[in-house]
Amino acid sequence: MVKMRISAINPSRRSRYHGGLKGLQGFTLIELLVVLAILGLIIGLVPSSYQKLNESAQYRAALRGVVSELRSARQQALSKGAMSVFSIDLARRTYGVLGSTTRALPDTIDLVVTVGSLESTPREIASIEFAPEGGATGGTIDLVRHNGGGTRVRVDWLSGQVVLEHLP
Repeated sequence: MVKMRISAINPSRRSRYHGGLKGLQGFTLIELLVVLAILGLIIGLVPSSYQKLNESAQYRAALRGVVSELRSARQQALSKGAMSVFSIDLARRTYGVLGSTTRALPDTIDLVVTVGSLESTPREIASIEFAPEGGATGGTIDLVRHNGGGTRVRVDWLSGQVVLEHLP
């Protein structure tokens, strides 16, 4: 039995509908299993990609922090007319401008530091000094990821400028 509806506004417009549940269709078991399999794959891949994303964010934050602190030390030396010292405590894995708050480096990053002076203390503090005339003692700080990639932060001894170089 097919019922016809006639619109009160437009009597020429008619629509058909079927009574009961005959017109409704659901999902098949195969479709549901496919959706569940896709969801299982996504849930299985999320933790590993989240860990890589977290390590990448930590690396970028540490690199920005080191570069920012080096440039801050240089700017302090130029503006105050006095020596300013950037130091890295290799034992504690912290860095910063002498006399200000230090920042910690994440464990997911390896450091290779080459500077002109390494204080002969049990804590092994590497430092780069910035002169008020614009020069510095110079050096390089390699921040290396565990997967092998990394960046070299180079401080030019003559100009005191901080330059980033990609490691092979």
